[in-house]
Amino acid sequence: MMSLPSVSKVLFVFPSSLAAVLILTGCHTSDYAFTEGSSTNNTAAATVSAQPVNGATNATIDLPLSSERLVPGNKVTITFSGNPTPPPKHEEKVREDGFISPPLLTKPVMAAGKTVGQLQEELHSLYVPDQFKSLTVTVSTEERMVYVGGEVKNPGPHPYLPGMTVLKAIQAAGDFTEYGNRRNVTVTRVNGRQETVNCNKAFKDARYDKPVYPDDRVQVKRRIVW
Repeated sequence: MMSLPSVSKVLFVFPSSLAAVLILTGCHTSDYAFTEGSSTNNTAAATVSAQPVNGATNATIDLPLSSERLVPGNKVTITFSGNPTPPPKHEEKVREDGFISPPLLTKPVMAAGKTVGQLQEELHSLYVPDQFKSLTVTVSTEERMVYVGGEVKNPGPHPYLPGMTVLKAIQAAGDFTEYGNRRNVTVTRVNGRQETVNCNKAFKDARYDKPVYPDDRVQVKRRIVW
């Protein structure tokens, strides 16, 4: 059994250590505040929108994968109509911090993490009625691609189609060559994350197949032939 002085030492050290941990963990403030919502796509992660905190606009954000949501690097085209003097047409790629700078607005607008429809609605609310009594805002994006390389018959970029998976992307690229390693196919996401798919298992059970999103890269490795 511990003596009374020993117990006192333990009680003294514990709150001191706890206070130190609380101080250290509270010293860092994230550049972005994130809010989560439910995803309508069962294969996609929860939707996350990033809002700048303390005026930060130059941080790189990590957004969930989705076939519908904009990510840095996507080119958006904004056109205006329904007014005698509409703003000029605007084309811009979503910046690394997730923002775009539409015409006449004094502050940049967060585009990454939003669907085209959500961005369109937000822009309309920023222009009407503050700057225009009536205005139609239309947002569109360029055709989005999936890149398939390695041991496939037709490597290169291929148009993304809704519901595309690793197997479907490989089929769009002409299928495996005779040297394609079907057990070890790598998918590199736009955020840099990598996943491995065993296509032999995926052929037999769709649960082993993985969804592919715009700008993903599917790489089929060469199998070792003895």
